[in-house]
Amino acid sequence: MSVLPAASRTRQRVIVLVLTVCALLALGAAGLAGSVPVPFSDLPQALSSLMAGEPDGMSATLLDLRLGRASAAFATGAALALAGVMMQALVRNPLADPYVLGVSAGAAVGALAALLFGAALWMVDLGALAGAIGISLLLYLLARRDLGGGRSSGREAVRTGESGVLLLTGVVLASACMALVTLMLSVAPESRLRGMVFWMIGDLAGASWRPLPWVVLGLAVLLALRRARALNVMALHADAAVALGIDVAAERRFLFLCSGLLTACAVTTGGSIGFVGLVVPHACRHAFGPDHRILLPAATLAGGSFLVVADTLARTVLAPQQLPVGVLTSLIGVPVFLFQLHQLHLRRR
Repeated sequence: MSVLPAASRTRQRVIVLVLTVCALLALGAAGLAGSVPVPFSDLPQALSSLMAGEPDGMSATLLDLRLGRASAAFATGAALALAGVMMQALVRNPLADPYVLGVSAGAAVGALAALLFGAALWMVDLGALAGAIGISLLLYLLARRDLGGGRSSGREAVRTGESGVLLLTGVVLASACMALVTLMLSVAPESRLRGMVFWMIGDLAGASWRPLPWVVLGLAVLLALRRARALNVMALHADAAVALGIDVAAERRFLFLCSGLLTACAVTTGGSIGFVGLVVPHACRHAFGPDHRILLPAATLAGGSFLVVADTLARTVLAPQQLPVGVLTSLIGVPVFLFQLHQLHLRRR
């Protein structure tokens, strides 16, 4: 991790501390809110029983289920937001999204194929992960030169990295995957169609605490922070990065692989939840600036908190009926995206 000046280091700590408090408040609200709220008077006993590993009583059981789902929502939102920052740095486009390269579409093919054949839940997760990894490997092979995967280095890596082949290849692969998704939805029996549609929209119902997304998220944050200075220079101009001795090709491969793995973990946990990786990085960049040393941890914490709040609203707005969380993130994300697109157009005039 690159060294920050004292003032910037203090600012980074304050931002991370404030966002951490917001995340804890969001998780606490998610545990208490629901069609059957948990009274504050029952909270100490419920927490003590949870810490003992044996939920005792309805309040403790509700808190256990809700906090497990909230932890999955936080890990999913944080992974999508961090992947969004990486994807925008990779393609050098502030409107890039973690799903732009088709990783989510590949996961959808694998998950819906498992759902179509009535597989167990763990096989659905495995199918989603396999589909995401498979499309990432195929994309890497097809756009290897654009990622600096050949022998190119230095200015040649910069030139190939800005050719746009990676982005166009991802769009084409995503279109092919969505054609397969449409085919599976059209032949699916009605008994399985609802679950398949909910997975496509993005739904955290039934999600619980899992260690793998948290491990991947933690490693990704640490590795990304070590490359924050390189990302800052690359965001300004890739030629300057080469002049300073930064291996642009290696950094682009890292961004591609890491953002793909984060997106794969996210869609395996919560399905195709859109706009988190687009809206949250932009909001953090607007609020805290473009310095990746601050932007990376801020977007991670803000993305997790955002999805926890959205999922809590999805559970409570029409309680006891639950909405897919992807509906709320899209309703929020579409107008924000249009506003950001308009602002970007005004700045370029």
